[in-house]
Amino acid sequence: MLKATLFGLGGVLLAQIAFALPVVAQGPVGDPQAGRKKAGMCRTCHGLDGFARIPIAPHIGGEPVAYLEKQLKAFRQGTRTHEMMSVVAKNLDDQSIADLAAWYSEHKVEATPPEGVSADAAPQACTACHGADGIGQIENVPNLAGESAIYIDTQLKAFRIGKRTDDVMSAITADLTNEEIRAYADWYAAIRLKITQAD
Repeated sequence: MLKATLFGLGGVLLAQIAFALPVVAQGPVGDPQAGRKKAGMCRTCHGLDGFARIPIAPHIGGEPVAYLEKQLKAFRQGTRTHEMMSVVAKNLDDQSIADLAAWYSEHKVEATPPEGVSADAAPQACTACHGADGIGQIENVPNLAGESAIYIDTQLKAFRIGKRTDDVMSAITADLTNEEIRAYADWYAAIRLKITQAD
């Protein structure tokens, strides 16, 4: 019943997001090659190809441009905080953010669920936006495929307690138990992710 309720809530909030997206202001157009040069500062944690090198960092290769830009601006503005990202993003101007987002977003992602696992078992509270295979279904929604369980678990709990805020995620996580959060994290962490640079 809880999952069904959350799925219904996710669908309603998904519709709200879809109607809100066109009003987002346009910023500078990103240059992927300029972004590649700037990505040197990101490679230690996220890799030059966007495949995370440490468990507490997310994979960012193949993420939507709008999502990457939104998160970098949130770190820069202080509406999202992290001891490393807040420092890095503080000195990024809009063009640098657009370039980095363009570089990482142009990578291709492939998600492969574990053998013998049915997509029907995917967490219904998540699939409307993130897909059963962890690939985002709409703009400004991140991929979850192959993220470490510790990263997903940490972010879901951050939404639940208000450390991170988002109209959709804050509502969905509000009543999740630690066990449900861990189960959702384990589902997406078990999916194999492959990131390749676009041609």
